[in-house]
Amino acid sequence: MEPTPEQQRDAALSELARLKAGLAAGLTPEQSARLQGTTEEELTADATAFAAELGAANPTPPATRSGGARGSDVGASAGSLEAGAEAYRRKHPQREPRPAPTEAQRQTNPLAENGYTMGS
Repeated sequence: MEPTPEQQRDAALSELARLKAGLAAGLTPEQSARLQGTTEEELTADATAFAAELGAANPTPPATRSGGARGSDVGASAGSLEAGAEAYRRKHPQREPRPAPTEAQRQTNPLAENGYTMGS
């Protein structure tokens, strides 16, 4: 028999409450799945007791995982588009443009062989 939408919703909310209580106590999601209780207070108490048993009595909140690796050139001043453009110009200075090819250079093929003769 398939669960009703209400039962699915209740199961998802229960799982979310366990995860919140477990993460607040310093538990992993796998450890949080083992928590017992129906109210937020019961889950928090169980999570705290379980974390103490595991030796995580002074939990640290998990590190945020937003952003990503940042280079040394990213700092507090790199918040605007103009600051980014200026950093790009400093890293990549303008080069002198190449002179336009002369008429003789445009008409000759540097790979062409001159003086090819057919042997007999």
